[in-house]
Amino acid sequence: MNPMYLHRSNQGQPPRVKRGYDRKFKPDAAYRATLPDMMDAAHDAIQGANVPIQQVGIHNFKLPLKYRTKGGKILTLETSVTGTVSLEADLKGINMSRIMRTFYEHRDGVTTGEWMGKILKAYLRKVETKDARLKIAFSYPMLRKSLRTDLEGFQFYDVAFEGVMTRDGRYRRFIHFDFVYSSACPCSAELTEHARDRRGAYGVPHSQRSKARITLEESEGKKIWIEDVHALCLQALQTETQVMVKREDEQAFAELNGAYLKFVEDAARLLYLAFDRDKRIKDFRIACSHLESLHSHDAVSVICKGVKGGFDADFMDFGSLLC
Repeated sequence: MNPMYLHRSNQGQPPRVKRGYDRKFKPDAAYRATLPDMMDAAHDAIQGANVPIQQVGIHNFKLPLKYRTKGGKILTLETSVTGTVSLEADLKGINMSRIMRTFYEHRDGVTTGEWMGKILKAYLRKVETKDARLKIAFSYPMLRKSLRTDLEGFQFYDVAFEGVMTRDGRYRRFIHFDFVYSSACPCSAELTEHARDRRGAYGVPHSQRSKARITLEESEGKKIWIEDVHALCLQALQTETQVMVKREDEQAFAELNGAYLKFVEDAARLLYLAFDRDKRIKDFRIACSHLESLHSHDAVSVICKGVKGGFDADFMDFGSLLC
């Protein structure tokens, strides 16, 4: 028999633990004062290397947030939040719920770069950290018309706003935007025409659904809307995938692809030209992926503005560009 149990038995039976949930129990201040604070205890129990951690926090915390369209309409969209802070050496834990509570304190505000800055400053105060980072991701609807008829439907764009507050007091704002388009291969188009002209053979040039991921940093004091980022992508590439079509729209899309043939490196350079001209954009990185219909692999490219100390072309997560 367990000696500890025998010792306790000599002093009487141990208290019986009830199974069940007491819905009437309400903790008062005295009871809360007895609760163990594991965050304080954690400071004395560092495991592993006693070194700073650059990011620790929460990912995919969801809540509805408000966004203002360029036209002034307010949209409420389901939003996935990633919030992290730095953690100095000698410290183990952060109070994750403080990050979430900060959002609920500001949930009625319209999401802007300034709004994100307020939350990041609140992080720095409440969590007593030196760096804070926030990323909110959402699906942004835009009504898009067909090419030749009056049909229209909603296109949804994967968008994320990101804010970074650094220990030297700088606040940087980024926008991530995914643009899905069609890319018709110039080589395939020429070979198909050759077969028709020389041998009267009917062929179909290959094209593929493709995606460009734009990551940009706004210039200080400048505002660029999601609709503006979309317009720059459309201006550069022309062949955005369609939502609602009739036969004449489908025919128009085939003609559009024929007019704007592009390799993946063409797509990157066309986007570079459009974004480099816009003074509201301080820096950018563009990653493109063409999901080849000819090959069993994809064609990819990455290009950046080339700002000193800015974005580089260190992007290898092409699997996230599946569409």
